[in-house]
Amino acid sequence: MSTPERLIESTRELLWERGYVGTSPKAIQEHAGAGQGSMYHHFKGKPDLALAAIRRTAEELRATAEDALNTPGSPYERVEAYLRRERDVLRGCPVGRLTMDPDVIASAELRAPVDETIDRLRERLAQIVEEGKEQGQFAPSLDAEEIAATILATIQGGYVLARASGSPAAFDTAVRGLLALLSPTRRDFG
Repeated sequence: MSTPERLIESTRELLWERGYVGTSPKAIQEHAGAGQGSMYHHFKGKPDLALAAIRRTAEELRATAEDALNTPGSPYERVEAYLRRERDVLRGCPVGRLTMDPDVIASAELRAPVDETIDRLRERLAQIVEEGKEQGQFAPSLDAEEIAATILATIQGGYVLARASGSPAAFDTAVRGLLALLSPTRRDFG
């Protein structure tokens, strides 16, 4: 792996573990096995390197989500695949955790890939819900945008509850509950 790649990957890992403030240039260099000169040769500074790392994390999350959402099957099955995909629940969402980092949120540049990822996921989920409504799989009265937001909120809230309890059970319970509410076998469509 090249030095810039090691620096980006190290920054991604440290941002996930420690947040922006807790990720010092020295910690990045040590984690990457790179000298100070190498870091500043390839990046203008910590904000530039953090932006590259956040963009990479956001791109990876979007690709992983798309893989689950593009699986064969009905709209419900695709939402289920997304909700049940393998995650490191106790570590939390690498993008979602950035939304709780005041330094990332305060910077329009650092926040942009986070906002873009959340918006794209919400849009994609809403498309799938609309598809399900058209196929009669979801209740016609459902608002696709609201359901998409609920799916994302369930995932992010599930991460928080799992981390708070030290067990993935809270995440799994939230996913099961949402899937039960969305289930095409429910006949109480309003």
